[in-house]
Amino acid sequence: MLEVNIQKQLAHFQLDIQLNVDNEIVILFGPSGSGKTTILNCIAGLTNPDQGRIQLKDRIIYTANVKPVPVQKRQIGYLFQDYALFPHMNVKRNIEYGATDKELTKQLTRVVGIEHLLNKYPRQISGGEKQRVALVRALATEPDLLLLDEPFSSLDTKTREECHQELKRLHEMWKIPIVMVTHDEHEAKNLGDRIIYMHKGRVVNE
Repeated sequence: MLEVNIQKQLAHFQLDIQLNVDNEIVILFGPSGSGKTTILNCIAGLTNPDQGRIQLKDRIIYTANVKPVPVQKRQIGYLFQDYALFPHMNVKRNIEYGATDKELTKQLTRVVGIEHLLNKYPRQISGGEKQRVALVRALATEPDLLLLDEPFSSLDTKTREECHQELKRLHEMWKIPIVMVTHDEHEAKNLGDRIIYMHKGRVVNE
């Protein structure tokens, strides 16, 4: 369970969001610049709210006027739009970075079907393959929560649909909260157990 109740002043509006997520896929949907990525960054600890509280399972990871839990101790997997793979590491080393269980890592690699890529470098694989590698790397850390920031936006339609299926299959296996940002309505409806519509830092419909 993820509970978010935060406020943060942004350039053109104030972000003010209340959000509860069970073991489901929740989509933050809305136009660019509505505060969606800022919410993910606050949850991950890459930036801090001005006020409020964030709780993940039984741990308070942020509360106003108290030193926040560091990024690396939050037990959160974050899949960025550009995948953020390490270019100097092959796929195997990218996946094992931060992983805690070798058997789990092997299982995820097998489930997602990237065993044949392990010795290749990010520059040698396609966008869809990079996306799968980044997803396995995020899950190999055994996170309590997975955040995804438009991870499929640069993929062609066929590859995107395949990656949607992979995500749903892994979620069925993993059963953790997933919060994903997109401005693609088809993607939101295809993946989301729940869609939260946002505009200028606030929920406008759910």
